[in-house]
Amino acid sequence: MPDGDLDAFLHGRQTMALATTGPDGRPHLVAMWYGFVGGEPGFLTYRGSQKHRNLTRDPLVTCLVEDGDRYEELRGAQIRGRAHLLDDDEHRLELAYDVTSRYQGPLDDAGRAAVRAQIAKRLAYRIEVTDVVSWDHRRLPKPS
Repeated sequence: MPDGDLDAFLHGRQTMALATTGPDGRPHLVAMWYGFVGGEPGFLTYRGSQKHRNLTRDPLVTCLVEDGDRYEELRGAQIRGRAHLLDDDEHRLELAYDVTSRYQGPLDDAGRAAVRAQIAKRLAYRIEVTDVVSWDHRRLPKPS
């Protein structure tokens, strides 16, 4: 997928599958809403979550964002990188506002206040992307 198309695709409203490494070495895979902070993808979670415990041991992640109902419509991106816990309120709020507005619509003052209240209970991670593999089956040659 060309870079411009990839960026537009990732800024859509798809759900991201996030894989971390569980305590037994097996993948722990969860569906996540995600957003962007400083141009990098990120997500929110709770302190007691399995993904947070996994990331404390091993910050490496693999993510999948995909779309399409039929083979010839499939498109997606595999993102690999390192998750970094955001500890400053400015970036935590930037990510929380982005995640919320992407999936629930524009935020007014009341919506922003609700996000600020909820973020106190949540952790925020940004993903330092190390590599991306993408595909778009809509670009495949059509059979004659």
